[in-house]
Amino acid sequence: MTKQLRTSSDQELIVAFQENKSEVAIAELISRYKKNIFTTIVLKVKDRFIAEDLFQETFIKIVNTILAGKYADQGKFLPWAVRIANNLCIDYFRKNKSATKVISKDSFEWFEYLSVDYNNAESQMEYTQMSNQVQHLLDRLPEEQRDVILLRVYADLSFKEIAQVTNVGINTALGRMRYGLSNLRKIIEEHNLVLR
Repeated sequence: MTKQLRTSSDQELIVAFQENKSEVAIAELISRYKKNIFTTIVLKVKDRFIAEDLFQETFIKIVNTILAGKYADQGKFLPWAVRIANNLCIDYFRKNKSATKVISKDSFEWFEYLSVDYNNAESQMEYTQMSNQVQHLLDRLPEEQRDVILLRVYADLSFKEIAQVTNVGINTALGRMRYGLSNLRKIIEEHNLVLR
């Protein structure tokens, strides 16, 4: 049964959950997209514990919406889920306006949820150093540009899906990506940075 679920489409899993209350089906769906959604949230809020709470809220909202029969099958589960997560992040920042300027000083590995195979400790140290540098670079971008880059690179959304999640036109999303990458290049050049 579990092997069959792994090959099931998102819609088949949703139907199995709606009709049979199959916890295995919803667990497979969550497992499928956890990395994309959680990484997007944690890079936005910059706090692992808050991100975990928002991630749980995201899937509670998803489960409740599916059980209520309000999920409209458009074959686009991930963009829909990321939009819910994005809206919960926005709500969090509205409630905690001062939190938007706070940057966590702990040693949390921002990119730990990306799957990387390390050959040795040296490779892991290099990866950690580079991911911290990338995070600091992204923090220097305007929020709109940073969001588009995060949604494209870490949530793996298309520009059409990014436009829907951020409630802008596709050309605006493309422009924000272009300006974001251009600004990253300028920051790297101005500060003579080398990503290692």
